[in-house]
Amino acid sequence: MPYHPELTNPLKVEDFNTGVFPTWCPGCGDFGIWAALKNALVKLNLPPHKVVLVFGIGCSGNFNNFGKAYVFHGLHGRALPVGAGVKLANHELDVIVIGGDGDGYAEGLNHFIQTIRSNVNLTYIVHDNHVYSLTTGQASPTSPTGFKSKTTPTGAFEYPFNPLAMAVSAGGSFIARGFAGDIPHLADLIVAGVRHKGFSFIDVMQPCPTFNPELSYDWYRKRIYKLETEGYAPDNRFKAWEKAQEPISEKNALGVFYQEERPTLEDYYSLPQRKPQAQRSLDKIDINPLFEPYK
Repeated sequence: MPYHPELTNPLKVEDFNTGVFPTWCPGCGDFGIWAALKNALVKLNLPPHKVVLVFGIGCSGNFNNFGKAYVFHGLHGRALPVGAGVKLANHELDVIVIGGDGDGYAEGLNHFIQTIRSNVNLTYIVHDNHVYSLTTGQASPTSPTGFKSKTTPTGAFEYPFNPLAMAVSAGGSFIARGFAGDIPHLADLIVAGVRHKGFSFIDVMQPCPTFNPELSYDWYRKRIYKLETEGYAPDNRFKAWEKAQEPISEKNALGVFYQEERPTLEDYYSLPQRKPQAQRSLDKIDINPLFEPYK
């Protein structure tokens, strides 16, 4: 195991700091997600060299400078295939993909659906603030109808995308929603997601006080409730889809909507029985036969 003298034993939240402080706007919900993830990694006892964080583009992508682990900053909407590739190359690492609602539900929507179907064993955390914030406030796929922005000055006419319902319909094996304003609860969801064998999807309601101030912390707190306090059991896909239909303007459920165990992509390729590609020797590999058809 690599020697990391800077790590504490047991792990502490500070072990996941890079020394670079976030540049997010004051009050941004990204701070809460940042804190929740670090707390979750401490609870899981996962040191930085056992974790890979893969980012898309957006305010959530700036996270790549502030989280200490192996980090890959991908293209807009393309974080999930990168994360899947990392997991296939070295299945002994815990892969956490982090994106935003614009990054993941617009450019990256098809990757979202196909990764769900493949049930790749990684965790996907989406900062869902219902607006493109890094580019200073355009309507995103989850913006409510009528949302006024630089791109929709008279109000968005589209029906907002429902990521939870899509995840349920596409066959997701772990589907949850958290709130950036409840760090302990969100950290527990991340812990559960990482421990789940399969694709874990966590949509996080994240206030953006700069470009979407209407959906403030107080706005959410008046509407959120926790599924576990209602005796809800996340074992019925039809009930999960029905729960996902609740309008966020009225009610916002937090917790695990659905969970099941089913084979993962790694199981299909029998990766757990093989040494990770990153640890396999290249000394005895002969590529000359590949060139024979072209001679």
